[in-house]
Amino acid sequence: MRATRAEYCVIACAEAWRGAGEVLASPMGLIPSLGARLARLTFAPDLLLTDGEALLVRPDGTPEGWLPYRQHLELVAGGRRHVMMGASQLDRYGNQNISCVGDWARPRRQLLGVRGAPLNTLNNPTSYWVPRHSRRVFVERVDMVCGVGYDRAAELGGAARYHHVERVVTDLAVLDFATPGHTMRLVSVHPGVTVEEVREATGFPLAGPDEVPCTREPEAGELRLIREVLDPRGARTREVPDREGG
Repeated sequence: MRATRAEYCVIACAEAWRGAGEVLASPMGLIPSLGARLARLTFAPDLLLTDGEALLVRPDGTPEGWLPYRQHLELVAGGRRHVMMGASQLDRYGNQNISCVGDWARPRRQLLGVRGAPLNTLNNPTSYWVPRHSRRVFVERVDMVCGVGYDRAAELGGAARYHHVERVVTDLAVLDFATPGHTMRLVSVHPGVTVEEVREATGFPLAGPDEVPCTREPEAGELRLIREVLDPRGARTREVPDREGG
């Protein structure tokens, strides 16, 4: 049985923590959480996982340490965390909006609010997970800046010296900002997805060539862990529809 689209997304999220060392992974959402736990079980054994309350945990949820909220914030402010957040809007420089749609003074729709996004993006590595890649999310200009992108970080000078947006993973592709101007670049597409499909679903021009590789295929051992250990009930397919071979 070949890997499904959801499983490619899990792999792409896991790769965000490759080489991270002993840092706290803070994945928000099911597929990022599966990715972080898979990374810990395979190529990132030093990765720290939390239950989101007061404990450090193993991938199976077994407690392995104490992490009170004050200490958690110290890790955040000290750059020893890599968070993977969601995004209601993202622009080409990685500015993220999770607060409102429309004019912030009189929004058409109220969302989560700014929450911890500025502190996250200015103090520790940040990635994003977008389960539905569309022009509603990937916009020319976000309605409100919550997570700080590269253009605004440059304006802040030394105050943003730890700013780093690592990658964006969606149900269609993997993107990053490894361009001279730190604009969003298409890195890979998931099997069954074309470059044209990704560009059409993005509300601004993407950097990158017309031909890009496919997202890394899960290894047999990784698939076994996803299917038998991490998500035996297949909840991942409810977030990303199950498609054989992508």
